[in-house]
Amino acid sequence: MARLFVISGPSGAGKGTLIRGVLEQRPDIAEVATSATTRPKRPGEEEGREYFFLSTDAFLAKVDEDDFVEWVEFAGNHYGTLKSEVDRLLSQGANVILELEVDGSLVIKEARPDACLIFIDTDLTELRRRLISRQTEGLDEIDRRLQIAEEQSKDKLRFDHVVHNDEVERAVAELLATLERELGR
Repeated sequence: MARLFVISGPSGAGKGTLIRGVLEQRPDIAEVATSATTRPKRPGEEEGREYFFLSTDAFLAKVDEDDFVEWVEFAGNHYGTLKSEVDRLLSQGANVILELEVDGSLVIKEARPDACLIFIDTDLTELRRRLISRQTEGLDEIDRRLQIAEEQSKDKLRFDHVVHNDEVERAVAELLATLERELGR
């Protein structure tokens, strides 16, 4: 039976990096469901690969139509997981990974109690360094994201597993081992 995994943590914690690292080693372990967002595309991002990029009006219309399994407003933008995307992958027998912010993860756990939630944690000093090196937000936005991250870290005990991303290769190995253990149950 296909499993739903939710990988979460603060912005800049390395969720995407760790997921890519796992899939490079085990491309067969899961498919990543593409989320929708109202935030602008960053350089190098493609429609349907990183996100489905929607206008605020289009996004809110989908909210009204109950098309999302979860959605949140975060840092001034909307993010959501389309039910159709998750159901499509699960119905094909694929394990599904969702890369979500913390609030969205907790909504998924309520809607789908069988989902496995994994929190990617990192210390705030490292998080600040990563956010600055991304060069996608200004310093005010980075400070706001760090405040949010500090609050989000308080919720990590509500997750099934916590992976500390202090060193990428080690954290990838830990995340992969966690997924494999869960699939072996």
